[in-house]
Amino acid sequence: MATGRTHRPATRSRGIPEATVARLPLYLRALTALSERSVPTVSSEELAAAAGVNSAKLRKDFSYLGSYGTRGVGYDVEYLVYQISRELGLTQDWPVVIVGIGNLGAALANYGGFASRGFRVAALIDADPAMAGKPVAGIPVQHTDELEKIIQDNGVSIGVIATPAGAAQQVCDRLVAAGVTSILNFAPTVLSVPDGVDVRKVDLSIELQILAFHEQRKAGEEAGNGTAQQAAAAHSDAADQGPDGDVPAVMPA
Repeated sequence: MATGRTHRPATRSRGIPEATVARLPLYLRALTALSERSVPTVSSEELAAAAGVNSAKLRKDFSYLGSYGTRGVGYDVEYLVYQISRELGLTQDWPVVIVGIGNLGAALANYGGFASRGFRVAALIDADPAMAGKPVAGIPVQHTDELEKIIQDNGVSIGVIATPAGAAQQVCDRLVAAGVTSILNFAPTVLSVPDGVDVRKVDLSIELQILAFHEQRKAGEEAGNGTAQQAAAAHSDAADQGPDGDVPAVMPA
């Protein structure tokens, strides 16, 4: 089976925009759910709604893949699953190493979605000597002293960093020097890498802060609406009163 060291995804060479590439996994997830329910075809509107994008954007994205659907029928679900999987490079085996087997690293090791999406956890690596040999998700943890050898022996091109921030850059440098060209970074720090190395950062604290911003804004809007309603009510009460502030007498019919 082919490994990640000898083959790179063809998306850039085929001119597919990065924004489209970022949405392909969303489409694949929605399509996989449809496939598991044995749904044969899906319209662009239905698939776009399931993926959380608008249908025009979906049709544009699929045009880069050469898929245009059939008028009145929609898209063939199984074919699209294959087509997107192939474009993302998921029809081959991608060995992955996870460095840093604390709570987060162990959770990632136990994630069952890797194998079903074309990724194989080749090794778990940690700097703590006490962790060496301990099985996590059925895989024995290996010491960081073995990192370079592990990468070479398994043909690894994708590394996952789940270490504390202070150790992340050093781990990154060693991964890159050993031949890793794609890194998924969970450490709360920005990594410096040379040209030709791709880094995707996952920072849960940043995502939570963004959500906090939206919650604060919603609370402010609700408070503003309440103040506006109170002002309108006060204005209405003032209009119902006479010049001296008394409620005017009822006028005869």
